[in-house]
Amino acid sequence: MHILLVEDEPKSGEYLRRGLSESGFVVDWVRSGVDGLHHARTLEYKLVILDVMLPGMNGWDILRELRRSHDTPVLFLTARDDIEDRVKGLELGADDYLVKPFAFTELLARVRTLLRRGPSRESDVIEYAGLQLDVLRRKVTRDSQRIDLTAKEFALLHMLIRRPGEVLSRPQIASQVWDMNFDSDTNVVDVAVRRLRAKLDDGFDNKLLHTVWGMGYVFEARN
Repeated sequence: MHILLVEDEPKSGEYLRRGLSESGFVVDWVRSGVDGLHHARTLEYKLVILDVMLPGMNGWDILRELRRSHDTPVLFLTARDDIEDRVKGLELGADDYLVKPFAFTELLARVRTLLRRGPSRESDVIEYAGLQLDVLRRKVTRDSQRIDLTAKEFALLHMLIRRPGEVLSRPQIASQVWDMNFDSDTNVVDVAVRRLRAKLDDGFDNKLLHTVWGMGYVFEARN
């Protein structure tokens, strides 16, 4: 499995190159954005691991250009941990987003998951049961009615609408949307789901966001 690593920090790059190589991957490591885009365009890789802040060309622009012609899975690996940055990365076409510092075992698990999944591009507009989510414009409508969401609510809905019918636990949601370990004393997930549910379902007969007691939440149309 051939992986491209675009990382300008020498210690991080060497650590990742060595760890991935010892895990059985063939790794090309480049340290500038321009070299990263050139390699990604001209050579065939199964996965690109991409930093955001790079000399010559940042990771956002690399991904934007790469998605014009390539479906290669991209994992952002960056210290930029704001929810707006994670949403931006996903909107541009990233397949995953991991914040530094991180555990190498988690990185390896995400790498293997993406490689099993293979290249797949999500549509810019996702539709389900009358609900429409425009990823690029960050616009949500239901039955042609505009629904205004905060950045976290949008990220939460984006996660849910991509996995209809799947029960998602609070720890899963906390990890994906807030990049945090779930604390049973924290009600941040419940509050966010409650607010999102009010915006999505109030005034509509067909409810989409449901609580599965003792397990978590599920996004699905129930007649």
